Amino acid sequence: MAIAKSAAASTAAPPVAIAGSEGYWASVWRRLRRDKVAMAAGLVVLALILMALLAPYIAPADPLSGRITRRLRPIGTEGFPLGTDELGRDMLSRLIYGARMSLLMGVTPVIIAFGLGSAIGIVSGYLGGLFNTIAMRTIDIFYAFPSVLLAVALSGALGAGLTNAMVSLSVVFIPPIARVAEAVTTQVRNRDYVEAARASGAPGFTIVRVHVLGNVLGPIFVYATSLISVSMILASGLSFLGLGVRPPDPEWGLMLNTLRTAIYTQPWVAALPGVMIFITSISFNLLSDGLRSAMDVKQ
Repeated sequence: MAIAKSAAASTAAPPVAIAGSEGYWASVWRRLRRDKVAMAAGLVVLALILMALLAPYIAPADPLSGRITRRLRPIGTEGFPLGTDELGRDMLSRLIYGARMSLLMGVTPVIIAFGLGSAIGIVSGYLGGLFNTIAMRTIDIFYAFPSVLLAVALSGALGAGLTNAMVSLSVVFIPPIARVAEAVTTQVRNRDYVEAARASGAPGFTIVRVHVLGNVLGPIFVYATSLISVSMILASGLSFLGLGVRPPDPEWGLMLNTLRTAIYTQPWVAALPGVMIFITSISFNLLSDGLRSAMDVKQ
C-alpha cells in the first residue's frame, strides 16, 4: 500500500496546458529524450517486441525441432551460435520465439489490470464516501497478500496453462493499480476546474470523462509500466514451477526449468533464458523510471 501511495504522490496529475506555452506531453517527450538511459531501455524494449513479432522470419530454425544426438551443444557451435538445449533444439530460435510467450504473459496481465484497476480506482476516488470505503477495503484484502504467493495460489487453484496464468497475474496487479488510481483521482476531484464543472450542473459521467480521465490516466499508466518487469518475473516463475506455459512451447521461464539439470555441464547455455528475463525486466524498469521522471511537473 505504501508503494502504491508513494507512486501516486510522485506522479501527480499533469497541469492544464496554458495557451501559447509548450504542451504538457511535448515537455514530457522533451525531458524523456534527454534521459539517455531511458531512451536506450526503450530501444531494447522495441527490439524485443520486433523480435517477437518477426520471429518466424528471423529465427534460423524450427524451435520445436531437435535431435538427441546434438543435445547441449556449447555456445559457438557451427550452425548453432547459442548452442542447443537438452533435446537438441536450437537455443537461438527458442529464445526468439520465447519472447512471444514471455512478453504476452508479462504485458497482457498488466494491460487487463490497468483497465479494470483504473476503472475501480477512478470511480471509487470520484464518488468517495461509503462506496470508496467498501471498494478499497475489498481491494486491500487482495493487496495484503504477497504478489508471488497470490499468483502461485491462484494459478494452482485454476490449473496450469497460459490463460489461467494470465488471469492469475491480472488479479494480482488489479489492487495496486486501483490504489494508485483512487489516490490520484481523490487529488483531482478537489481541483477548482472540477468544482466549477460540478457547480455548473454537469453530469458526473461528463465530469469524469472530460476533466478527470485526462489528468489521472497518465500517472496510472506510468505506474502500470513499472509493473511489467514484475509481471515478467512472476510469469517466468509460474512457468518455471509448471503453472504457466506447457512444454514444448518455448517460454523463458519454462526453458530455465528444463535446462536446470544442465547447469553443471553447459552453464552458459542454461543461463541464456535467465539473461533474457533480466534484460527485459530491467529495460522495462528503466523505461518506467524515465517516464516517471519526465512526467514530474516539478522538473
